[in-house]
Amino acid sequence: MKGLYRWHRRLSLIIALPVVLSAGSGFLHPIMTNIRPVVATQGLRSVAIDSFSLHMPLSAALDSNHLDSISRVRVVHIDTNWFYQVQRWEADVPVYLSTKTGKKLPMGDWLYAQWLAREFLEGDSAGRRGRPSGDAESTLPDCCGAATLCVLNAKGSQVTGATRLTDFDRDYNEVNRLLPVYRVGFDRADGIRIYVETTQDRFALAVDNRRAAFNRVFEYIHTYEWLNFLGEGKGVVEFLLIGLAFATTVLGIVIFFSSKSKRVKGNGTVRARRNHRYTAIIISLFTLAFTFSGAYHLAYKQPRDRRVVLSRFGAEDVSFDLRALEAAAGGRVSGVGLVRMEGKRYWRVRVLGGGGRGGSKDLMRDMQVAAPEIVYVNAVDSTVLPDGERRYAQWLAGSFSGYPAGDIVSTTLITKFDRDYNFTDKRLPVWKVAYGVHHNERYYVETMSGALSVRVNDLDLIEGYSFALLHKHEFLGGLGKPVKDFSTMFWAAAQVLLVVLGLVLWMKKRA
Repeated sequence: MKGLYRWHRRLSLIIALPVVLSAGSGFLHPIMTNIRPVVATQGLRSVAIDSFSLHMPLSAALDSNHLDSISRVRVVHIDTNWFYQVQRWEADVPVYLSTKTGKKLPMGDWLYAQWLAREFLEGDSAGRRGRPSGDAESTLPDCCGAATLCVLNAKGSQVTGATRLTDFDRDYNEVNRLLPVYRVGFDRADGIRIYVETTQDRFALAVDNRRAAFNRVFEYIHTYEWLNFLGEGKGVVEFLLIGLAFATTVLGIVIFFSSKSKRVKGNGTVRARRNHRYTAIIISLFTLAFTFSGAYHLAYKQPRDRRVVLSRFGAEDVSFDLRALEAAAGGRVSGVGLVRMEGKRYWRVRVLGGGGRGGSKDLMRDMQVAAPEIVYVNAVDSTVLPDGERRYAQWLAGSFSGYPAGDIVSTTLITKFDRDYNFTDKRLPVWKVAYGVHHNERYYVETMSGALSVRVNDLDLIEGYSFALLHKHEFLGGLGKPVKDFSTMFWAAAQVLLVVLGLVLWMKKRA
């Protein structure tokens, strides 16, 4: 028994500081999620494409700019000025061609990122406040000049810089998933930065100086970013410390059930030992849960699959008639995109009023979006493809997985985050295509972008459930986020208390 006490004491001293740092930062994590910078919205309001602005056919606009092949096209607007957003084949940055004149908007993606960021930060009216009006507007050379002035002369908080990111950095780390994005900074006291994905009009993240400071503290003392210089050795050190904490807890439990506590009045050391003993046995269950799930998560961590399906289209194959699309879709159109499926070209048409990501003002709070109304119209004969979204989702999943369609057991539209597909996956709405092979593998695909959001199977879900339930206390999720946050904070603080009582006991012993 003395040997157990001795090893328990030695291991406890080794892992005391790491436990305090990890538990203390774990206590901070729920606070971090509730001190997010305030923005006006995380989803743009859907508007119908202005048919009167589509003077220049898309194919003619491409031809006038010597673009013979593209991979993606959308119709977007900067205030009241409309553009074809064109992704050139094998090019990273899209170009913006005026739907009126076909003229290319200089630095279009850079300007559009700033317009999006201001819309998210300040609301729908932000862009219009910098827009010339009356006779001043009529003197502008074209809509490219008007859009540029609208962005650069907008009132409100001034933009301090817009930078395109193709990799993660300190403020925008891997947990945010989406790339490439623009970081748009604003001249405000809080130093707020808005991250946007221009190819999907998507809000990615908002970070101010306070949130950035919290993030940095969390990364240094919870995920040990200061050990990055070790490379893969960092994971070994983390796993070793977690393993020692788990072993120390197990030794403490063995000692508790193998010995009895003494009662000596007036003896401070014995009193401290009793306090530590009974406090520890209550807290030990959560200590084991935190350490086991943390180690499992660290050991099982898989690289993120970021594949996207892109098709090549010739300039002569991409013209469309907006009124024909409206007639086929049965309503006004708020978005169009071109996809290729099973050798055929389809216009993916979003019908105005059908919901989608724009319906969520705060995705982290709502955890869901409205289901969009999407219609697939054949690009050759304008016929509607029945159940087009589901069929395209299955086709995308087959492209990513290589599995035949006969292996599909279910296809489900996902419009809210849950335990299987949670907030860390970022994208909504997506389709879950489940296969009956490879441990019931599931592919979550985003038809809007042609991207694979995440691929999971039953083995992945075991680890996911372990981390969610044991580490983040998602078993209390049904009672609301405040209850779940209180539980994680309370038991994280209890780990610190446990270490403090143990150190008091050790110091009394030495004294």
